[in-house]
This record gives sequence, structure tokens and C-alpha cells, in this order.
Amino acid sequence: MAKFPIREAEIKVLAQNIVTGLTANAAIYPAPPVTPADLQAVLDSFITLTDDAVAARAAAEQATATKDAGLEELTDAMKAVLRYAEDTVDYDDAKLSLLGWGGIAAPTALQAPGQARTLEIITQGEGWLSLDWKKPADSGKVASYKIERRERPAGDWTLISLAMESEATLNNQERGKDWEYRVIAVNKAGEGTPSNTAAAVV
Repeated sequence: MAKFPIREAEIKVLAQNIVTGLTANAAIYPAPPVTPADLQAVLDSFITLTDDAVAARAAAEQATATKDAGLEELTDAMKAVLRYAEDTVDYDDAKLSLLGWGGIAAPTALQAPGQARTLEIITQGEGWLSLDWKKPADSGKVASYKIERRERPAGDWTLISLAMESEATLNNQERGKDWEYRVIAVNKAGEGTPSNTAAAVV
């Protein structure tokens, strides 16, 4: 059984074939629900609408290109004026504010990272496990992560690894102990708040 086409070009070809077939074979198809003339009129209307849509799309693309060119011309002119103004008043904020502009912003100090989030153990085996966590949602950019471990319930936290990404696989974990892990985001400004903990017996 034939499948009704999906592409517009194929639909138009089939419509024309139907019109031609109905017209040439009126004895076989004496009373179609849509006459060949009416179907031809609908097809002609669709072809006109298609042509109009193509023309409108081309006009819209041209209008967008013209708008973009106008925006580039405007921004180039504005930047030229602002560079002139900055040089003229030696980046004086008060004077530049008269133009709705400002001087060179003072560099902001680097902040320590925020808290690494949702630490979890995603897989583990004999003497190894894989950790995964999310980077801090706020504060300074993370340079690396410290991974710490302690023996539960109250051992001392010990640095066991560093990670550059928000995941790590830890090998050679002493077996048969109840370990607890946490992650701390770090950069040159300091350390973030330790993450939640994740526990495992490896």
C-alpha cells in the first residue's frame, strides 16, 4: 500500500497526478468527493501561498541583514565617540557619566569558591570507588578540588587526592574500614566550605 507523502514537493506532484487521473478517467471515478476542478483550485492556491511564503522569507532575511548592518554602523559610531570621550577626560567617571558611560572599572578581588554540592559515590568495588559532585553555585572560580577522607565516626580528615574536574576515582582504599569522604573547592583566594559527606565501606 502506498504511503501518503510528507514533503511538500511530493504532495504537490501527487495532487497534480490525482487531478490529471480524475479528469482522464471520469468513467472510472464518476463522483469524487472533490471535483478535479476544485482540487486544481486548491492546489493552485497552495502554490501561490508557497510562493508568497518564499518571498516573505527572503524579504525577512534581507530586512534582518539590513538591520544588522545598521546596528554595526551605530555601535561603531558610539564606540568612536566613547573612545574620544575617555581620552578627552582621562577616564574621569563623573564626566563620562554625563554620556551614560563610565571609566575603567577597578579589578575585583578574587573570592574563595563556594561549597561543592551533592557529593555522592556513583560506583565502587574492592578497594576503589568513584565520586561525583557539582561545582559551587556561587563565589569565586574553582581552581581545583581537595578530596579528604576520615574513618567514621570521628577520625581526623586527611587529604588523599586532588581533582581538576568535579569527579574522581580513588584507588587503593584500605579495605574493611568505614570511610567518610568530602570535597573542598579551592583557588588562590582560599577554600570553600566542605561539601556534604559520602560514606562507604570499600
